[in-house]
Amino acid sequence: MKINRVEKISYLAPDWAAQQGQLAAGFSTRHGGVSRAPYNSLNLGFGTEDLKSHVEGNRANFCRAFDLQPHQLLTIKQVHGSNLLLIDDENLDLSHFLTVEADGIITNQRGFMIGVLVADCVPLLLHHPGKGVVAAVHVGWRGAANGIIARAIESMQAHFHCAPEEIFAAVGPGIGAHRFEVDRPVREAFRGGSGFWDLIAKEVKLGHWQLDLPLSCRLQLESLGVQSENIEIAKECTCCHQELFFSHRRDDGQTGRQLGFIQLK
Repeated sequence: MKINRVEKISYLAPDWAAQQGQLAAGFSTRHGGVSRAPYNSLNLGFGTEDLKSHVEGNRANFCRAFDLQPHQLLTIKQVHGSNLLLIDDENLDLSHFLTVEADGIITNQRGFMIGVLVADCVPLLLHHPGKGVVAAVHVGWRGAANGIIARAIESMQAHFHCAPEEIFAAVGPGIGAHRFEVDRPVREAFRGGSGFWDLIAKEVKLGHWQLDLPLSCRLQLESLGVQSENIEIAKECTCCHQELFFSHRRDDGQTGRQLGFIQLK
């Protein structure tokens, strides 16, 4: 992935997004907005304590860069679960989706952009070029353990006949394993669910492990049939790169949100 810039907005873009055309996809950085510290500057999350007017201004700047109206940017109310919002018919008014409690969106519709908000959790983008289907998924440790990635791939299969081996995936910037220490409840959640705990966790002291969430995403995608060559993973750690990304853990919760976004043009 490389950093692209459109007007004031800079974002990480997966290589396959440019190669496939008629697609806007990437992961926003914290640059190009109007918010003040500690939310400076492109905070796109309404669920923070930032001024609503600042977030609205930031979203307006972001949408302008991608030739969208603000109402054409669709995010949902994320709750660290495994439910997904599926949109398979034309919706001229997206406002009724804004309070839907889910942690991912799947659609085959054009004319609007879907996205998930993160600040250490992993934003996952999926695209099946042949069927014209895209998805944006919020993958925290709970989602990874509870199978949200499998639900996304299986939903794309069941509703849109997307063959997993033809799906492209981009695992966006999240917290790196070296900065993400977890305890026994997290271990039990993974051992009782999905996520390849034994391959993604390294014990650093009694009852504490470093957890590699991006690796869990890759392993789950590959186990579901996504080809390894179709998976891109961002190298940047949100917790380490304060100049680029918001981080909930680094900033003790007083921080903004970046966006993993994708749109069929």
